[in-house]
Parts: sequence; structure tokens; C-alpha cells
Amino acid sequence: MIVVTGASGPLGRLAIEHLLARGVPAAELAAVVRDPAKAADLAAKGVQLRQADYDKPETLPAALAGADKLLLVSGNAIGQRVAQHTRVVEAAKTAGVGLIAYTSILRADSSGVGLAVEHLASENVVRDSGIPFVMLRNGWYLENYTEHLAPALEHGAWLGSAGTGRAAAAARTDYAEAAAVVLTTEGHSGKVYELAGDTSFDYSELAAEVAAQSGKTVVYRDLPSADHIAALTAAGVPQFMAELMADWDAGVARGDLEDDGKELHKLIGRDTTPLSEAVTAALK
Repeated sequence: MIVVTGASGPLGRLAIEHLLARGVPAAELAAVVRDPAKAADLAAKGVQLRQADYDKPETLPAALAGADKLLLVSGNAIGQRVAQHTRVVEAAKTAGVGLIAYTSILRADSSGVGLAVEHLASENVVRDSGIPFVMLRNGWYLENYTEHLAPALEHGAWLGSAGTGRAAAAARTDYAEAAAVVLTTEGHSGKVYELAGDTSFDYSELAAEVAAQSGKTVVYRDLPSADHIAALTAAGVPQFMAELMADWDAGVARGDLEDDGKELHKLIGRDTTPLSEAVTAALK
């Protein structure tokens, strides 16, 4: 039995699809979701739905019962994730889970990106549990950019504060496939995988790609961090999120999200999704 948490979210759902594609019987897959109605399509494929919530520890033991392997998809409640993940790990210990694969962030132990703090603390919770583990340190998602093209297309500019820094991003489906590989093949216990796209790009190249494919003028406008935050909040982005986005760009500027190890490529046995393909899909 393979159990996937956060299964109604984009990454968890894709992981289940890749597990099915790799031949895992639907009856041996359990999708942990807060709202089963949002995962009706998975149930239609024969995947077990188990309702649970990271913030309701009493719901977790039943959700993980019988699990041989667990894909712990990190939560999205920034500031609360260590406590949430600790509850899942404690339930995994009670359930006798044999392997936890945790979705972390690229170079969690050395990255200056603010998100890395919670991820590293969560990794340590998993390590300290005594349960065999795999750390899937996911780099940036292409969707972090391609799902937010509308303002750039409307105003003719991509705003950021990353300078000439580069991001080795890959598509969610690439990271999800890597998780499926780890959960269905041997030799991964104790491994820490630094996962990123095959090639990197800077924001000028991102803007140029969007311009070329859309036929519209889009240029990268680099701003000081404070001005970037001000521009985002002026556009209606909440202050907390604006500061978070500027922190991500600071990470790009430092090189925290660039990587040339190609461990993701090696795991999935193919090229990662290129920026051009992701932009094409987004513009459709």
C-alpha cells in the first residue's frame, strides 16, 4: 500500500497519476485528502480516498493505516508546516509505515530561501523518527511562473528582483514522476535527491520566451526588492505574499535555485520539461 498525502493538490494528484502509469494497482493506492469531493476523479479510478487533515491529528492514524510507503507532500500553510508534518510522522510511526518520501526544497540545508527553514526542520523530524526515508528536494516549479503570465501579458513587463540570477525549474509532473519512481523501485532509502530542471533561465529569457510565443511585447523589469514588494502590494498582492515572492527572487539572485546535477533527469530517465513547452501549455 502506497499512501499519498495532499492528494487533491497539484503535486499529489500528479504523483498518483504517475504511480498508476507505472503499474501500481489502484487498490494499492490511498489518497489522503481534506475534501473527498475534490478527488472524485481519483475514486473513479479505484484509488482509495481517506479523509484527513494535517491540523486534525485524530484523523491521521486511520488515513495511514496499512501503509507500506508514504509520500508526504509538504503542506502549504507557511509557518505551520513543521507542526503539521510532525503530526503526520507521528501517525506514520504508529501505523508502522516502512518508508517516508518527503517533498522538500532544493538544498534545504544550505539555501537562503526563507521556505528552506521549515523544510529543513521537517526533514529533521522525518530523520529523527527512525523510519527509513527519502528526501525529494524539489527545485522551483515552472508553474510558479507560467501560472502567472496574465499581468506580464497585460502590462508588457515581467516584474521581479532576481537580477541576472538563474532558476533551474522543472514542471510539477517531472517532480511527481520522480516521486513515483522512488516509491516503486529499490535502492532509495536514506538518499537525499537534489532535484531541478536540466537547464536554467534568467528572467530576461523568461520574458523573451513569453514574448516570442505570445506575439506581444514582454520585457523583464528588474527592481530593488523593496520596490518589487511595493509594486506587488499595489497590484493587490497581500503584504506577506509579496515579501515571500521577493524573498524567492532574492534566492534566484543568489543562485539558490540553480542546479546542474541533473538528478531529476537521472531519476525519471528523460529530459525535464523545458521552459518553452511550459509557456506553450500556459498560453493555450
